Amino acid sequence: MMKYEPITEIDIHGMRPDEALQKLAKVIEDAPESVYRIRVIHGYNRGTALQRAIYDEFDYFHTSEKVICVEPGSNQGITDLVLREW
Repeated sequence: MMKYEPITEIDIHGMRPDEALQKLAKVIEDAPESVYRIRVIHGYNRGTALQRAIYDEFDYFHTSEKVICVEPGSNQGITDLVLREW
């Protein structure tokens, strides 16, 4: 069971893009109203494929109505999914 905070972090290092996107979709769907941002830690070098998949899925195709935008994180190995403005 995942513990949700206002900014919830999820680490998807080492996952294939398809399994990472499934896990992210579940976390987004299950997130309570108190969560306004999901910080996705995908890594820097090999994580770029995961980062591209995240942007494609949630920014370009906009597959979740809960995600209002996708933003770069505090470093190149992190991407933030914004669920609502703070």
